[in-house]
Amino acid sequence: MGIIGLGNIGSTIARYAKAFEMEVIAWSENLTLEKANEHGVRLVSKEDLFKTADFVTLHLVLSSRSRNIVTSSELNLMKSTAYLINTSRGPLVNEADLINVLVTNKIAGAALDVYDTEPLPAEHPFRRLDNVLATPHIGYVTKDTYKIFYEDTISRLEEWLS
Repeated sequence: MGIIGLGNIGSTIARYAKAFEMEVIAWSENLTLEKANEHGVRLVSKEDLFKTADFVTLHLVLSSRSRNIVTSSELNLMKSTAYLINTSRGPLVNEADLINVLVTNKIAGAALDVYDTEPLPAEHPFRRLDNVLATPHIGYVTKDTYKIFYEDTISRLEEWLS
């Protein structure tokens, strides 16, 4: 498992992967050897991560620096049996480059719940490619989250009405 971004979510994913006895490698521009060791993962270069990982998962904040952090340069380094997972932000990955490697089967597939345009347009290639698992970005939906959202909404409406 190759993890790009070893913050709160990335480090949680590392724990899950290690529970399945996966070797976990990680990279990000600011990742230090100390932090990688703290989470029991091996720090590698960005290129080595894409060359060796069977699964590459992204867990970065979208910024001007991270936009298009994954392009054809990285995607073409991946093994033909490897998968890309992006549940972070769509524009981290150059969408046209990803579509190209998927259409040409240069990688095994992708699992995505974030896109450049959301909701994903009906005619989008991700909807018809056999090697793409595309779902809505609903990972935040839990009973506790809804409870907070609805209580906050009711509270604000009551304040406004009074």
